[in-house]
Amino acid sequence: LINGLGQVREEWYNGTFVLKPGDEDIHTANERRLTELIGPVGGKLHTGRSRNDQVATDTRLWTVEAERQILTELALLLHTGAEFAREHVDVLMAGYTHLQPAQPIRFSHWMMSHIVAFMRDAERLTELIPRANKCPLGCGALAGNAFGVDREFLARELGFDGVTPNSLDGVSDRDFVVEFLLWASMFLMHLSQMAEDLIITNMLKGVIIDDAYATGSSLMPQKKNPDGLELLRGKAGIMMGKAVGVLATLKGLPRAYNKDLQEDKVPLFEAVDTVKDCIAIATGIIATMKPKPENLMKALCPEMLATDLADYLVRKGVPFRETHHISGACVRLAEETDTSIDALTLEQLQKIDPRFEQDVMKVWDYEVSVERKKSIGGTAKTSVLRQIEECISFANSLQDVFN
Repeated sequence: LINGLGQVREEWYNGTFVLKPGDEDIHTANERRLTELIGPVGGKLHTGRSRNDQVATDTRLWTVEAERQILTELALLLHTGAEFAREHVDVLMAGYTHLQPAQPIRFSHWMMSHIVAFMRDAERLTELIPRANKCPLGCGALAGNAFGVDREFLARELGFDGVTPNSLDGVSDRDFVVEFLLWASMFLMHLSQMAEDLIITNMLKGVIIDDAYATGSSLMPQKKNPDGLELLRGKAGIMMGKAVGVLATLKGLPRAYNKDLQEDKVPLFEAVDTVKDCIAIATGIIATMKPKPENLMKALCPEMLATDLADYLVRKGVPFRETHHISGACVRLAEETDTSIDALTLEQLQKIDPRFEQDVMKVWDYEVSVERKKSIGGTAKTSVLRQIEECISFANSLQDVFN
């Protein structure tokens, strides 16, 4: 049997395997050819087996291998993003909430805000593997097998972490497919968010996207469209549709195996290809894009330091809620006098609150503002560098485990 199967495998690899009209599927084709090569003993191949448990086994093996490959590619994306952030750690930019200027931050802090989401995605994917890596071989068609087949031995030989505990569930369970599609949807959602941020920043000339990931217009010669980013953004919605489609297929199925289950293959295979392509494109975009520090700085405005003005009084012992109102009064005065808030004189500030002193003028410094945010996860340089080192350490651990 083993030698004969080796011959069958070689025929598939060499392209010499001949399919015949009576072959219902890959399983019957292989068994038919095996019997031609070694005689009636080939008919024993299917003892204690069913196509139901075989296809479930193959799908799990393929999915787990694909997930491990994706994790090694994610490790490269994490490395690339972290090193990019380290290279540009001194660049400042405007941080936004509601797409309105909020506070100054480091460009590298913004970059790491997306990279840490990818770290969570990698953690989630590692958590999927143990559930997918259970062996259903030996479940038979639905009721188990009557020949004392050692399922745990089969699982060890095939590299599984264990066996599925119920034969009915073993042949019909496609949770691992759904979990991967849902995982891929969330990962591509995160990629889409980064792509949208970069599309906007590119529009404002804050970053330059390399020509390899952009195209020109067929009509307007001045155009340089960030097509790579737009495609990353577009893939997220398609992936969500695949996940919902498979869920809809599964929701009405009775136990145990039903032919509907073969409809999991196309979305699964396409999802793996899409994820790998998107990781490669995102890695390339990050590695080749160039920030424009002078343009990023142009988006900074003194009003973004209004919170720092409030913090100034907090450090003098004034309750924050009170300082928030005082800072708001300063903002209103600047608007009413049609002047920038940093141009308000000490006399004007002291009319609003006498606790302002001469050193308040040091508040109007973006670098000082950023460097005060030294808390874990903050935008101060030491905090960002800590995030970068943690990311690189995590990426290295992925490579060590899955390479």
